Amino acid sequence: MFDAAKATRETVEWIRDWFERNGKGCNAIIGISGGKDSSVAAALCVSALGKDRVFGVLMPNGEQSDIDMAELLVDHLGIDSKIINIEGAFEAILDEMRDANLEPSRDTIINLPPRLRMSTLYAVGQTKNGRVINTCNLSEDWVGYSTRYGDSAGDMSPMSCFTTAEVRAIGRELGLPEVLIQKVPTDGLSGKTDEEKLGFTYEVLDRYIRTGEIDDLEIKERIDTLHERNLFKLRFMDCFEYKG
Repeated sequence: MFDAAKATRETVEWIRDWFERNGKGCNAIIGISGGKDSSVAAALCVSALGKDRVFGVLMPNGEQSDIDMAELLVDHLGIDSKIINIEGAFEAILDEMRDANLEPSRDTIINLPPRLRMSTLYAVGQTKNGRVINTCNLSEDWVGYSTRYGDSAGDMSPMSCFTTAEVRAIGRELGLPEVLIQKVPTDGLSGKTDEEKLGFTYEVLDRYIRTGEIDDLEIKERIDTLHERNLFKLRFMDCFEYKG
């Protein structure tokens, strides 16, 4: 049985200790999407460091239909924030690729925004004396549902050992608005939810991760394949070890 109160308390203590050792007096820089993960990560950092040391960055790519959810979180937590629109950089890179006779693939178009957002977060971090907070969770990491050097990057990761359901429970423990905790996650480009793209629900995935139990063998095979195929995202970069 997951103990949300214990998990919340220990995560807050870990964040506070991490900053003492790796960024004493630094700020937590968080990309705010308005979804559960960035909401819970921001709330954990506020609990650990205080709202004055948490800085939110809202990064729409042009117009973002649900940016009001990100603004709701910022207002709820009382943290400082800025909007930095990445559309100009996104379109400029695609135009430069096309000028070089490199037609961007669909995967390129989907994965470029999170990489631009991470570059933006580090630019803000170096401007605001900050450390960038990774907002991935265990469920997404398990099946590689993240962009390498995009949302999978960061200086520290407070939630990578918690499943989607556990992150939601922590959000409730922190008193976040239910609309943020239950917001259906999407990539903002394909028009599909994360679960539609994955081909299974997070509920099924979370149960399989924690218990090894799953009813649909085809879904089990899909999860196992995704996990194995994407393990490289969780490792340090592979490097050649020369022994002279």
